[in-house]
This record gives sequence, C-alpha cells and structure tokens, in this order.
Amino acid sequence: MNQPLAYVHPQAKVAKNVVIEPFVNIEKNVEIGEGTWIGSNVTIMEGARIGKNCKIFPGAVVSAVPQDLKFNGEDTLVKIGDNTTIREFVTINRGTKASYETIVGSNCLLMAYVHVAHDCIVGNNVILANGATLAGHITIDDWAIVGGLTAVHQFCKIGAHTMISGGSLVRKDVPPYTKAAREPLSYVGINSIGLRRRGFTSEQISLIQDVYRIIYLKGLNVSQAVTLIEADVPATSERDEILRFIDASSRGIMKGLGRGIKD
Repeated sequence: MNQPLAYVHPQAKVAKNVVIEPFVNIEKNVEIGEGTWIGSNVTIMEGARIGKNCKIFPGAVVSAVPQDLKFNGEDTLVKIGDNTTIREFVTINRGTKASYETIVGSNCLLMAYVHVAHDCIVGNNVILANGATLAGHITIDDWAIVGGLTAVHQFCKIGAHTMISGGSLVRKDVPPYTKAAREPLSYVGINSIGLRRRGFTSEQISLIQDVYRIIYLKGLNVSQAVTLIEADVPATSERDEILRFIDASSRGIMKGLGRGIKD
C-alpha cells in the first residue's frame, strides 16, 4: 500500500494488504476491505464502502455525488460487496436522501464505462456489460445480465436470472427468468441456458415456461394471467417469485412480442 504517487486521506480505513497503484486518490470516510486491488488513476470519494478482494480498474470513479439536482450534500454511501470487478471508467454515484445508499453486491462484473446512478440496488453475481447505464432508483436482482449500451429508466426493476439484449431501452420492469430484446423491449422467452448453468432442473424450467406462456401467449391482461396462474400452476418458489415481482411492479412489466400481453 505504500505507494508514494497515490493520495490516501489519513482518515480512510484501508486494509493493510490492499494494493494501490500510482495516481490513485482516496478521500476521507472511505473503507476498503482486504485483498482489493485499485488500479492507477482511480478516484474513490467520500462515502465508499468497498468489500474484500475487489478489483477496480484505471479511471473508475466510485462514490461521486449524485447527478441529482435535489441532492443537498447529505451524508450518503456507496456499498460494494466482495469479489466484485469494476472495469475501466465505471462511475458509481452515492445515494440521496431517498435511501441514503447505492449498493452493488458481491461477485459482480461491471464492464468498462458502466454507470450506476444514485440509490440503485444491484444484487449479487450481476453482469453489466460495456456502456450499460442505470438511472436512479433502479433495482437489479441476483444473476441478471444487462447487455452493452443498454439504458435503464429510473425506478425500473430487473428480475433475477434475466438476460437483456445489448442496446436495449428498458422502460418497463423485466420479470425474473426471462430474456428481453427488440424495440420496444419485449419478452422473447425464458433464460433457459442461464438457468441450466445455475442448476435449475428441467422440471423447474418447464414450470417457469408454463407461467410465462399464460402471461404472454394467451392474450390475457396481467390480472387475468395472475388469476389463471394461481389457479392452474402448482405453487413453487419460482412461480411465487414471478407473482411477487408482478405484484410489486410499479411501472408495469414489459410486453410480449406479437400477441403480447394486454394493457
């Protein structure tokens, strides 16, 4: 850590075995866990809480103040879990008084030029590909993959185990286990390959497909589809997760392709 060409504020709490490369700037009220590597020209500003064994590549800026005109200098945080990789020129802004924190989970990969705005919550094992941009107050659940150059509207929710095509505009919530593509963003199937890789059984995948056939292929509106799922599809953790996601959706879920879901 004794890098003479880096600046570390004396009040920053940095574990002894953290590697800090030249021209890094670490401000006060920062905590960095063991085994983390910080590449040259990284800026870590007030309010950062960075876990163990992270890798932060050159040019990244962590915990800058929000790009929100309502922000009034309140003490807020960025929290980053363990084993997360933050590639070149990623920007992660700290929270506002709406939630007081922006969170990126453990085992995530944020590729180059990703932006995570204020008050976002990014789960564990999430991949944000190059240039993906999250507006404020977005929630992304575990194991989601967001393609490069995708822009996500503020307050949107992206469910677990989803895959969103590169270059997408996400204006509606994306339910768990699905693939999303096209313009406007639409349901194009379930993420069966990703689910198999993560140990889902054929029976679990088949049941998820049954649920989404009702939602997207029967010409029903959301409330009609939910009623039919509750009546006809056996209760499992996957079924119930989909129903919980739909019930909690404030922006509404994405439409289907062609015969898509009705308003």
